[in-house]
Order: sequence, then C-alpha cells, then structure tokens
Amino acid sequence: MHGQDDPRVVELHRAVTRLRRELAGYRACLADRAIAEEELAAVDAMVRAGEPEVARLRHSLLLIAGAIGSVSALAEALGEVRNAVELFGRPVR
Repeated sequence: MHGQDDPRVVELHRAVTRLRRELAGYRACLADRAIAEEELAAVDAMVRAGEPEVARLRHSLLLIAGAIGSVSALAEALGEVRNAVELFGRPVR
C-alpha cells in the first residue's frame, strides 16, 4: 500500500482535518495559533503528497503540541493526531 491507499495516511488525514476544524472553531486567544495552523497545513500537504516522512511528522507534532499547549478543548483531537503519527513508527536514522 502506498499513499492514499495506506490506512495510516487515511487516519492521519482524518485526524489532521479534525484538529484543523476544531482549532478554527476555538475562539479564545491562543498565542501560537499561527504555528499550529502552519504545521497542520504542512502535515496535510505531506499526507496529500503520499508517504509522509516520519521525522518531519514527529517534528510537526512537537510544534503543534507546543503551540496548542494544554488547551483541554483541543486535547482529544490533538491526541488523535499523535496516535496517527505513531502509526508510522520511529524515524529511520
């Protein structure tokens, strides 16, 4: 399986879409909102291109989690993104 046929890619796309939607609907001030939005867009672009690079996914996840912080309203959707990234395993060194 490769690209859009890969269930990991499908799951990651679904999780990123949900978090982007929930972040857009979160109206409270979030100092690093732009960082989270940019990284979610980058992950979405990787997903659309096919097989995402694991190291880049993990880096984006760290930036997104740091930008969102401990916002409880976004915690479940962020957890789904984290779980979807974990499906890709560890980066190859």
